[in-house]
Amino acid sequence: MSFLSDYIPSYIQFFLTTTSIVALAVTSLLYTYQCKMIYLAGLPEGSRQVVQKPSEFGMNYTDETLTTKDGVRIKAYICKLPLYARDRPTILIFHANAGNMGHRLFIAKEFYVKLEYNVVMLSYRGYGLSEGTPTEKGLRIDSQAILDFILKDEDLKNTKLIAYGQSLGGAVSIDLVSRNEDKFSGMIVENTFLSIPKLIPHVFPLIKYLAFLCHQVWPSEKAIQQIVNVPVLFLSGLNDELVPPSHMRQLYELSQTRTKHWKGFNDGTHNETVFQPSYYDTIEDFIKKEVLKE
Repeated sequence: MSFLSDYIPSYIQFFLTTTSIVALAVTSLLYTYQCKMIYLAGLPEGSRQVVQKPSEFGMNYTDETLTTKDGVRIKAYICKLPLYARDRPTILIFHANAGNMGHRLFIAKEFYVKLEYNVVMLSYRGYGLSEGTPTEKGLRIDSQAILDFILKDEDLKNTKLIAYGQSLGGAVSIDLVSRNEDKFSGMIVENTFLSIPKLIPHVFPLIKYLAFLCHQVWPSEKAIQQIVNVPVLFLSGLNDELVPPSHMRQLYELSQTRTKHWKGFNDGTHNETVFQPSYYDTIEDFIKKEVLKE
């Protein structure tokens, strides 16, 4: 006869057994399906079927399909300035979690039309009309693919290249620049997290004690310290309800680069920081001063 049946009443045995089974099932589901929980490629509705085009925002563009080194076809927009693309900076946009690159065309328009920068953007694998399923490893491959495309393009390869990323896109930017620092002249990150495991207690408080199961890490707090020469602009919505502003402040403090700037927006929420007054003026000033050296 077992220890349990000798000393513990049967109803308690049943409770412990059932609880253990449920806990194991929940743990297994969280580990197996966390990519579907983390990467919200299907939101908002229709994001996997419809992607707006730059022409709808008054921008010249080519629609490119890139094949990554692991054989996934991803979609990208290449928006070059007519006549003088080679003389102006290029902004490489990495979008935030939900939606696709088309949802960020209003940002691209500010860079392209108002500030007169070339713009390159992509939908990660599993987002928009790109093939595949999103994972941390996959998005890293995608970001390298779009950088390699730029470095082979006759008009863009010698331009000043600036990575710009919002939220998840900021993590992608930090990772890419940390691995290719000599290819970039600047980096701009907005409302980005230290790592996904450190974000879980805030976003999913009910499973905060299971954060150790998270295999989608995005360790921006480590990668940011590997960037030592590229000027970095940190843009933080101080009213961010999704990523605690303390994450951005710590990224700024951890940064070891020779030149870094901080700009906080008092009324900026996670998705509304981009609409705050002086947002694009701050970016333009940073690029003029630290990238173009004007």
